[in-house]
Amino acid sequence: MIRTGIGFDTHRFSPGIPLFLGGINIPFDFGLLGYSDGDVLIHSVIDSILGACSLGDIGDYFPSGDSDFENISSLILLEKTNEIIKKSSWDIVNIDATIVAEKPRLKKFVGEMENSISIILKISLDQINIKSTSTDGLGMIGKGEGISVLSIATVQK
Repeated sequence: MIRTGIGFDTHRFSPGIPLFLGGINIPFDFGLLGYSDGDVLIHSVIDSILGACSLGDIGDYFPSGDSDFENISSLILLEKTNEIIKKSSWDIVNIDATIVAEKPRLKKFVGEMENSISIILKISLDQINIKSTSTDGLGMIGKGEGISVLSIATVQK
């Protein structure tokens, strides 16, 4: 059995906090505001994986407001998600994600992000593809107010 799920997340920039994407600390003047570390890429990937397995969404397992998850690394949440799907006999076939950000430029960090995610999910690098694009100045992203990510995961049982 093969299934596909979609994930989407958006976070607003905030000064004075680090920027994490794909578990990588990206040098930048702003970080992403969130209850955990604000890693919008990992959050989107988690939702796409859970959706593909028909296991709900990130808020079902790691709700905002739960002190266990305050300021936690999203890589830990991703690892827990992998454990959840394994208990239901699902395996990840492929993950594809697009980061939408006007700034910072992310192309040079994509390989590190892919590697970080592959290690946590225990899948090979050729099962992960991450891209980055901008909105050419349009909307909240274009104004440099935050970052969005759209991802898709394919799983098999």
